[in-house]
Amino acid sequence: MRLLKSIPIKLTFFLIIGILLGDIIQPAIIPTILIVAISLVVLWILFRIHKTASVSFGILACLTACGIGILAISMAHPINQPNHYTHFSKGDAQILHLKVREVLKPTSFSNRYVVEVESVDKEQTKGRLLLSTPLDSNLRNFKVDAEFLYSGKLTPINAPLNPHQFNYQKYMSHLGIHHQIRLDKDNHVTIKNPDPTFLGRVAAFRSYLIEKLKLENFGDEQLGVIQALLLGQRDDILKDTYENYKNAGAVHILAVSGLHVGILLLIIQFILKPLEAFPRAKTIKLLCTLLLLWGFALLAGFSASVVRAVTMFSFFAYAMHINRPNNTFNILALSMFFILLVINPRLLFQVGFQMSYAAVAAIVWLYPLLQNMWYPKNKVLKYLWQLLSVSIAAQAGVLPISLFYFHQFPGLFFISNLLIIPALGIILGMGLLVLFLAAINLLPSELTSLYNAIIGYMNKVVAWVAQQESFIFKNISFDAFQLILSYAILFLLVLFLSRASFKKFLWLAIVIIGMQAYSIFASYNTKTSEALLIAHETANTLLLHHEGTALNTFSTTQAPERIIADYQVAERIQMITHDSLANSYQWKGKNILIVDSAAVYTSSKEKIDYLVLTQSPKLNLNRLIDSIQPQKIIADGSNYKSYVKRWARTCQQRKLPFHYTGEKGAYYFE
Repeated sequence: MRLLKSIPIKLTFFLIIGILLGDIIQPAIIPTILIVAISLVVLWILFRIHKTASVSFGILACLTACGIGILAISMAHPINQPNHYTHFSKGDAQILHLKVREVLKPTSFSNRYVVEVESVDKEQTKGRLLLSTPLDSNLRNFKVDAEFLYSGKLTPINAPLNPHQFNYQKYMSHLGIHHQIRLDKDNHVTIKNPDPTFLGRVAAFRSYLIEKLKLENFGDEQLGVIQALLLGQRDDILKDTYENYKNAGAVHILAVSGLHVGILLLIIQFILKPLEAFPRAKTIKLLCTLLLLWGFALLAGFSASVVRAVTMFSFFAYAMHINRPNNTFNILALSMFFILLVINPRLLFQVGFQMSYAAVAAIVWLYPLLQNMWYPKNKVLKYLWQLLSVSIAAQAGVLPISLFYFHQFPGLFFISNLLIIPALGIILGMGLLVLFLAAINLLPSELTSLYNAIIGYMNKVVAWVAQQESFIFKNISFDAFQLILSYAILFLLVLFLSRASFKKFLWLAIVIIGMQAYSIFASYNTKTSEALLIAHETANTLLLHHEGTALNTFSTTQAPERIIADYQVAERIQMITHDSLANSYQWKGKNILIVDSAAVYTSSKEKIDYLVLTQSPKLNLNRLIDSIQPQKIIADGSNYKSYVKRWARTCQQRKLPFHYTGEKGAYYFE
């Protein structure tokens, strides 16, 4: 419980609370600034009066940190930025001056980029957009710093159209991106010789290194992994290779993050140790360490994960400099406080940020406890137990987050970590040497072959672990409340193991019982629920009937796995059946008529409550409405958009409710 008395931890905790509150309530910026300013002044007065930190001073400091968090996230919101492009957008076609800031991984249909809005109709602005270009077009691939003029409208990033689908709109908004545009050959003009920026030069240097690596005799599978390990470039990783790392619980090895930077810090500390023999060597060593760490961040393209990790370990390097490395939790809290306040408060909502800090905190807290449980005398066993302890601690820290976001758990994670992490320092060190020698055209073929073989063996180990499918647990239902309860159990368990007492055991037992009670409640909720809905899917009609723990799907073609899997996990479905789509259904005493491309229907004396139009039927909707008198009309994603617009106009004229799943999302029958 001493951790809760630490000032940096308290301030960081309340800063996080403030960011979360600010993201929900989104208050006006001026009153927030005034409140924070008044709080800071009162804090200064209290300190001048009491000369020491009193209880009232501590409470006000925590509330002020909360206010600063609210202010930080509010200032990041477009509505509170006077020169944000949204204040100049009129909803009509406008001329935008755009500059490419980041090249994203392409999808199956398009290349994607993050672009900065330099101006709107010659009015200077700021803000970022998501830009896409079709893969099958003649448009060349853009690089960082490319500039062009775009004429057209801004399109909001759509919310998910199906239940429990990944919310890409929310994800992009936490990156500060709210709109998107799509380029074609007629709606833009490329600007020649754009002004270079620092990030553009960094991206060009990284592209130069990648081209140098491609000239060497590396295999395609190995080259993709090497680029990810050393340069943070994962676009060229083969799909099967990435899936293997994911299923083996080793995907963190492919993302340049805290693991890589931590190992790099240890390597740098070892290499620079001889400097300590000279006067003032510690300061020189610190400066060299920071320079090399941020040089690696430069090499990896200054991605969010790299900047976060390098910032965190820069604080650790400083703690080593002042001989206070044991105060790890304070260092973690200070680095988090700095990142969220100075770099970007929106990083709090990124999964990578959450998992990095959860993993490091768990290692720092759990690793000593695990080491105290067993003292192997054999050096090999001792080393293996240390590695296993680190792996278990890190996995325990990120497990609730992983289950919440990804709903799967690799049961053999410890095997891949035990076999790979001990060699990761050598792999990184040798990789940086390979990169340097390749850049200056002095890479010997023997070193290329050796490094290619090492990466190949690592891939084979990961592939073997990933093939043990019976140890990969997928589609695990896990919601936000279970996430909170899981961390509460982990926290109380560590407290109990650190210093056992009846009070701690009682609290732990209460939370465990609470977790079980919630699971029983959720299971009961599932068994008593029933729903019927039409999902949105292009070129297919999908009707879902959810009854208890069973899900019945009806579709015109093969049912889409992704939509069904998302629904299954969120609704705790245990059994799924598939069937072809019929022409009519009854639902709680109401009649549903489905008219497909054949446009065949029969008049009936029974009232039609819902008319579902699918597969773009060629019909006279007015005549059909007069014939069957439906109460509501639904059109799904299998219809041509031109047909949908015509039907919508007809329903508007007839004052008949109309629902198009491509705009309003899946339709739930009442």
